[in-house]
Amino acid sequence: METPQEPRWLDAEEHRTWLALISLLVRLPAALDAQLRRDAGLSHFEYQVLAGLSMSPERAMRMSELAVFAEGSLSRLSQVVGRLETRGWVRRTPDPTDGRYTLAILTEPGWAKVVEAAPGHVAEVRRLVFDPLTRAQQRQLREVGSRIMRAVDPEDSCPTGGPR
Repeated sequence: METPQEPRWLDAEEHRTWLALISLLVRLPAALDAQLRRDAGLSHFEYQVLAGLSMSPERAMRMSELAVFAEGSLSRLSQVVGRLETRGWVRRTPDPTDGRYTLAILTEPGWAKVVEAAPGHVAEVRRLVFDPLTRAQQRQLREVGSRIMRAVDPEDSCPTGGPR
């Protein structure tokens, strides 16, 4: 019988780095969500859905692709798109090229909502993420994020080069 190996515990510096990362992962989304709710009446997830559609050809995307883009499950996306439909910002229709899929389509009022919400959201992203960093630190952040994402998702099923 093999004896279990001792875990590779974090050293003090790694522990401080881990705590800083965890704090960032919790607080940044909450801050972005709070700004969007206050200024635009949208959750951050709702904004991601609308923004993803706004950057897609013909402002339409298959629901399955939109779920990947918005970093949510298909069931969560379906619930959110239902709320956005009620507001008149999105509509759903069968994909004319393959009826097995459903398209989410950004309506004109939905486009207007994205145009209204985007400046405040970008200003908050700039204030919280880019303004505190030098250009070199921004590049380092991109590289660090990319390396961690390759470890999380080696298949790269959610490419960051998409319409974000």
